[in-house]
Amino acid sequence: MQLSTRASPWDSGQELRAPMTNVQVKMQEMSRFKVWVLELRAPFFTAAVLPVLIAAAYVFWKGYSLDIGLVLLTIAGTISLHAGTNMINDYFDYKNTGDIRNTARTPFNGGSPFLVQGVLRAKQVLAASLVAFGLGGLIGLYLALTVSLWILPIGIIGGLLGMLYVEPRINLAGRGIGEIAVGLGFGPLMVLGACVVFTGSPDIMQFLMGVPIGCLILLVLYINQFPDMDADASVGKNHWVVRMGRKRARAGYPIIIGTSYAFVLLSIALGWMPLHTAIYLVTIPIAIQASKVVWGRFDDLPALVPAQAKTIQMHMLCGLLLTFGFLLGAFLPII
Repeated sequence: MQLSTRASPWDSGQELRAPMTNVQVKMQEMSRFKVWVLELRAPFFTAAVLPVLIAAAYVFWKGYSLDIGLVLLTIAGTISLHAGTNMINDYFDYKNTGDIRNTARTPFNGGSPFLVQGVLRAKQVLAASLVAFGLGGLIGLYLALTVSLWILPIGIIGGLLGMLYVEPRINLAGRGIGEIAVGLGFGPLMVLGACVVFTGSPDIMQFLMGVPIGCLILLVLYINQFPDMDADASVGKNHWVVRMGRKRARAGYPIIIGTSYAFVLLSIALGWMPLHTAIYLVTIPIAIQASKVVWGRFDDLPALVPAQAKTIQMHMLCGLLLTFGFLLGAFLPII
């Protein structure tokens, strides 16, 4: 469907609105609190919490003591940055008309319905995103001044990756490096930053411990690109699936998840992780089921929804299992 003749709000200075629907009426009947909870995508804040839990469990296994207050403050900071990232990406995707053009929206992809349906205004969402980034920045600054200055550059890089993902001038997603930015930001970089908060200094192993969960958040983004492909391509958001097409891109799904499992096995073999973290592998049957759906139904967008759900489920389960594995290794070391 050709939509390229539709004017962009970037050019007109006006906000586009989808036609009035029953869905819009239902949205307008929601409480403002519920609208903002959903706009923040609060149910998906696990992407910001799990790396911190993995970092805490890892340093505990390495023999460090943990300050629960610092753990909670770090989680507050990562959630703030995640909320800011979600909202500023919604803002830019709405402004470039990508979300307006998207006719394949599911509960897992397609951006904010509240901007498209006119329940929230773009300026409100932009302001809220900047407040969230500001709060995360203040928490990071406090931790940098009280624990380690290493936190400052790590936090700045993470924040920039989130802000520039679809920012029109940089547009990491459009340049084909958005996937790496998301995997890095919500994986190795976030785990490293949390480890520095808990230990006071960085090392390469802290960074590497974020590889498995980084692969999984990348996978969540990747599978959501399948239904978003047409709308994203129409506005120059040339991510991996747009560049390869769905048929070729389907091979990426088992490769990415396989990389996560392979890294855990390698880490156990090299002594980087305790043997207990092999519990991570119990999710392989879910990975196989989701991979089969993506491989066989890559162009049947409604049929991909269960695989999208399973991918999010794997991210959650694998993150918790990796955390549990490190804690088991600390309490029940194998002699």
